[in-house]
Amino acid sequence: MVSDLANWFGSTAALPAALRGGVVAVGNFDGVHLAHRAVLAAASDLAREAAIPALALTFEPHPRTFFRPQEPVFRLTGPRRKAELLLAAGMDGVVSEVFDAGLAGMTAEDFIRVHLVAHCGARHVVTGYDFHFGRNRSGSPELLRQAGGAAGFDVTLVEQFTDPDEPGRIVSSSRIREALAGGDVAEANRLLARPFDVAGTVVAGARLGRTLGYPTANLRLPDEARLRHGIYAVRMRRADGSLHDGVASFGRRPTFDNGAPLLETFVFDFAGDLYGEAITIIFHGWIRPEEKFDSVEALVGQMDRDSAEARRILAASAA
Repeated sequence: MVSDLANWFGSTAALPAALRGGVVAVGNFDGVHLAHRAVLAAASDLAREAAIPALALTFEPHPRTFFRPQEPVFRLTGPRRKAELLLAAGMDGVVSEVFDAGLAGMTAEDFIRVHLVAHCGARHVVTGYDFHFGRNRSGSPELLRQAGGAAGFDVTLVEQFTDPDEPGRIVSSSRIREALAGGDVAEANRLLARPFDVAGTVVAGARLGRTLGYPTANLRLPDEARLRHGIYAVRMRRADGSLHDGVASFGRRPTFDNGAPLLETFVFDFAGDLYGEAITIIFHGWIRPEEKFDSVEALVGQMDRDSAEARRILAASAA
């Protein structure tokens, strides 16, 4: 590990000299889930063995969002959160390249020459067994191996990672997105090897919760978020690192206005003002779907039951 430059984050062109000449793990790494961690572990082990830096090379925005902006990908991790998780997984630095028309149109050979060789000085490249790259996805694992032989870097391809609990099924970001879209928080968290979380700045809502005895901290999630509308057991992490249990509703508030989706979190045993504060909401369990109630009294009664269930789930969940 390069201690004086640990936790570095930037583009390949700006890579400090002390982080060049290392092992480079390449991929989108959205979610940094179990399969990604297998690639990262292989890169980290190789780097430690050779006493050279370990880097993760990733791309923003997600290539699928670039090519189909009308259908943006439901991201499991934004750029900064992804970088935090990659660094926590043992990388000495994170190289994040802007995926734009220039990168999309770059040939596979030029990608290797510019980003892996000229900028990173890669001595070893690690990626998944089915990694394709370059214009029209023309770059294959075989091409990467051939180019490595010519340019002087080794290549390790990590085999397909199968679900340890469901043999025969692969672990993928798409599968986790599908789980979250279905409200299956337990499945998503298992495949992520951590609780799913979202971050943002608390915004003002209609203040309906205050009138019901349930004041909430509200976050607007990106339009492409496909999290199922419903009620969740959550923890809130503040900027100071403190954790607070709560219950959250994500949806359109059908009992009241059926408006734009909003993540509304009621934090247990908390009376502070959170407006304008950057917070993270960590999902520990699914409680029920969103529904419309015939009266405010019926809604409040259900909210009381939801809170009790959230406390039960969180009491059984490690912080």
